[in-house]
Amino acid sequence: MNIGIIIGRIGGVDGVALETEKWIGVLKAMGHRVSTLSGQFQERPMDPDTETLVPEMSFFSPESFWSQKKAFFYPETNAEELIEHLNLYSKVIYKKIMNWIQERKIELLISENASALPSHLEMGMAINKAVHKTGIPTITHDHDFAWERGDRYLSPHKEINDFISEVFPLRAPSSVHAVINTHAANTLKDRFGREAINVPNVMDFDQSFGFENQKNENLAEHMGFSNTDLFLFQITRIVRRKGIESAIRLIHELNDKKIKLIITGNYADDAGSAYYNELVNQIHELKVGEQVSFAYHLFHNKGLSSGNGEVRFSLSDAYARATACTYFSTYEGFGNAFVEAVLARRPIFVNNYEPVYLPDIGSKGFRTVMIENGELTDRAVQEMADIIYNPSLATEIAEYNYQLGKKYFSYDTLREKLEELIALAMATAGA
Repeated sequence: MNIGIIIGRIGGVDGVALETEKWIGVLKAMGHRVSTLSGQFQERPMDPDTETLVPEMSFFSPESFWSQKKAFFYPETNAEELIEHLNLYSKVIYKKIMNWIQERKIELLISENASALPSHLEMGMAINKAVHKTGIPTITHDHDFAWERGDRYLSPHKEINDFISEVFPLRAPSSVHAVINTHAANTLKDRFGREAINVPNVMDFDQSFGFENQKNENLAEHMGFSNTDLFLFQITRIVRRKGIESAIRLIHELNDKKIKLIITGNYADDAGSAYYNELVNQIHELKVGEQVSFAYHLFHNKGLSSGNGEVRFSLSDAYARATACTYFSTYEGFGNAFVEAVLARRPIFVNNYEPVYLPDIGSKGFRTVMIENGELTDRAVQEMADIIYNPSLATEIAEYNYQLGKKYFSYDTLREKLEELIALAMATAGA
């Protein structure tokens, strides 16, 4: 079958892009032909045989940037002018989508969050028009929704709020929903009477990941530490919901100079660097500066070099040198970093993040040290210390979690879910 995927950006390290690449790999392994339409192919060249660029679909296009600012941040905006802009550029994208469907002979469409979150109004509108016009079988892979983002997608303009309510999420007769957690499935049912199939984020448990090798054997030295140190890795971006302040407090509570916290992500998504500055102040106040490293300059998701001879390590290298991983998020749509740690066979210290952890992950039986509301109790700190200082216990826990992860979050699970989704989409559209 010819399957077409529409996504605003692919190739980077955000959750939508990463999961889309996994879907593409599994769909191809199932024997399908996959074409991708995107506004940006990040950190890699585009393959013209299977990939098509539509610049207007980029989140960073002038058209989308302007409409996002005017729709959500400037009350004095002329609403009629804004609606005219949305109609104009959605038509441009709509025509390109329709031509792409025809040229690539697309038989099934997959919209990657573009029909769920209104982060690109024109693209969502164009997809909505194309699906209603063609009646093509469509799967909307819904990672998150406007109502999950607080006031971010609440406009001062009634016309925009009405538009978002009408278009997001896509509710065409020929479409079906894939969501990434139970809460999202329940919400779609409650709000719209729409059923959804819960498809968890997955990892490839058939590939080596997080293993020590010649490249990462000197990682400690590159970070300015000793190979005899014990490393807790926070393998996330620096944004407030990641709860990194709890990891820093943990370093203080453990009171051992040999334990280091390594934060691999950057703060590019931290508006005004406000949260990053709070963390820096916390490190100063707790006097743990020699134990906490912001090492984003050393890491890249795939270990790609910056091109100037600088050594860059992959996330697999990071996990390879981790004694344990901290993951004290307060909110996640799913939690890729959790499953990555399971795949890498590393113990995890986790906050019971909303709305996912216990219903969709913790209830599977994973052995972790879990805290509530970011609070490090004496008991929790002692349990973490017991794992840090006991390699055999850490290995036992990690191996147990690995087997559970392989059962619930592997590519085999994804294949089963995709088979179910495709069958449902084709039946729903009457194809």
